[in-house]
Amino acid sequence: MAPDEPAVIRTQWFDGRSPRGRSVSLRVQGDELLLRTHDGLVEHRYPLGGVRWPERRSHGQRQTELPDGGLIQHANATEWDAWFQASGLREGAVVGWMQSWRATLAAMAGTVVFLAAAWVWGVPWLSVTLAGLVPQSLENQIGEQSLAQLDRLFLKPSQLPAAQQEALRQRFARVVEQAHPEGDAPAWQLGFHQSEILGANAFALPGGSMVMTDDLVKLLDDQPDALVGVLAHELGHVQHHHGLDLMVRASLVSALVGVVLGDASGFLATVPATLATQSYSRDAEREADAHAAQMLHASGIDPAVMAIFFERMLAEEGAVQPADEQGEHEGSGVSLPIAIASHPDHGERIRFFREWQAPGP
Repeated sequence: MAPDEPAVIRTQWFDGRSPRGRSVSLRVQGDELLLRTHDGLVEHRYPLGGVRWPERRSHGQRQTELPDGGLIQHANATEWDAWFQASGLREGAVVGWMQSWRATLAAMAGTVVFLAAAWVWGVPWLSVTLAGLVPQSLENQIGEQSLAQLDRLFLKPSQLPAAQQEALRQRFARVVEQAHPEGDAPAWQLGFHQSEILGANAFALPGGSMVMTDDLVKLLDDQPDALVGVLAHELGHVQHHHGLDLMVRASLVSALVGVVLGDASGFLATVPATLATQSYSRDAEREADAHAAQMLHASGIDPAVMAIFFERMLAEEGAVQPADEQGEHEGSGVSLPIAIASHPDHGERIRFFREWQAPGP
């Protein structure tokens, strides 16, 4: 072949009508691909832009799709790649990157950085933003459906006397009215349930549904103000849409799981249970604690009563000394209710309520 003569390759051509392949020669002339059978009876010209060239891989034959539905199959990948280059054809940048181990490592590193950034900053920011845009009617519906699923999973009807339940509702309602004299408190509904799994616990769902377990009522039966404080804490979560934020965050995390693993359907099915068994962020817990302290103070209750709640929970777990030996609660690692795990250290929360002071005028 002369130096300026187009490179030629002999290969197999399937015309798209017959299952039999035919031996042909290929060459590039200008901006066209010239296909010619060896007997010279058939010749086709295809615009190079209309040819779907194969991507270069380490193994396997090369397969080229032609604009008229025909197909070129070449078993010798090395020979095809050499002809492709000799014909002046160039691969796309993406193909070159795929063949470069450096580019592959860089892409993997970039993916890891992106996912890490999305997890640490993107998901929390986006979840808070989206939670604030959800209409109240939809938030109520989400809360109702979540509560229905939780009823099926691990909530049972309360065994507390109806009079006791109503008395607690009325007591909390008075605190809400005193703390929100202008009537700007978020809507709330309080239900009591038994739960062997949750034990002494309380949690809030999107839309204002709040659940308190019988075990928690019995634990603080002689401290109704502490029970009110727990409910004020939960109302803080309702006020700041923390439950909806947590649900949106779970959905966003499921999307990341889908990107990494390819399937997140099982993850999404667990979102309602997540609201009761997972934790809010530390900032959300501190925000709800501050809301509880302000509500208690506004209604004439000393916020320090919440310390009794935490200390009894710790004593219930058998993790620390009695309540009168305060100050040595750090480091016990005990999970407390009203958002399980990952909230501020329980010793820190006890100090917060004992030392809380009303903000100045």
